[in-house]
Amino acid sequence: MSSPKPVPEGRYLSLANGHRIHALDEGQGPVVVFLHGSGNGACGYSNFKGNYPDLVQAGYRVLIPDLIGFGYSDKPTDALYTLDFFVECVQQALEAAGVERCTVVGNSLGGAVALGLALARPQTVERLVLMAPGGLNDLPDYLAMPGMAAMFALYGSGKPITHEAMKQFFIDAFVVDPSCVTDQLVHERSELMKLQNPQVMKTLKVPNLTERLGEITCPALTLWGLNERMMPDSGILRLAKGLKNGRMVLVPNCGHWVMIEHRALFNRTVLDFLRNG
Repeated sequence: MSSPKPVPEGRYLSLANGHRIHALDEGQGPVVVFLHGSGNGACGYSNFKGNYPDLVQAGYRVLIPDLIGFGYSDKPTDALYTLDFFVECVQQALEAAGVERCTVVGNSLGGAVALGLALARPQTVERLVLMAPGGLNDLPDYLAMPGMAAMFALYGSGKPITHEAMKQFFIDAFVVDPSCVTDQLVHERSELMKLQNPQVMKTLKVPNLTERLGEITCPALTLWGLNERMMPDSGILRLAKGLKNGRMVLVPNCGHWVMIEHRALFNRTVLDFLRNG
């Protein structure tokens, strides 16, 4: 008897490039697409399970894909996981799902993909919601962050990663309130990590998009935790000054996972932006 799936399984979208993307697809109405961050065992459901049901209830269709290389989506071993590749796969997934216009919500790597999609396909992206997105600094700036150091120490040690070690890493790197890192969340990530191959993290590459932010003209909302340990604070001003039609919400007592750690605030703020922004 096969073991139960660690997170819910939705639909599979066949892409023009030959790959398949797994996505949850719920609700009806204007479309909101959620793009998760990177890291071992990352997926759309674990990042956004506390957020998307409120949007479905409010009258939106939500699409929560697992980015290529993550979750239940294809994990090609011969691909280079560049920002352009992620953007291509998300765009083709939207086409396969019949989505012509949407709001894109992205955190960390997913935020960089959201920015990349807005640059490559402005006709597709109606609004942006960003949470400490990547793509705003050069690699040495990220490597200097304490959360990144903790990540490399855990995953680069070569030792088996225990439930306890992963939980402590999430607490140290991603949140202020340790109770936000539940055993269920750690279990989901641990199980999905077993499905990954090392190619995605080994070849993942995101350019610095700061100089191109002025090309993005759609309304944009950024939420940034003031106790961020993964992304340099310089990204705050780069987004605030670079996005012509943006607004910024700085969240005290909050780390990298604003949508998890301050779920009610996040959901309220995003719904207000969708309705009035």
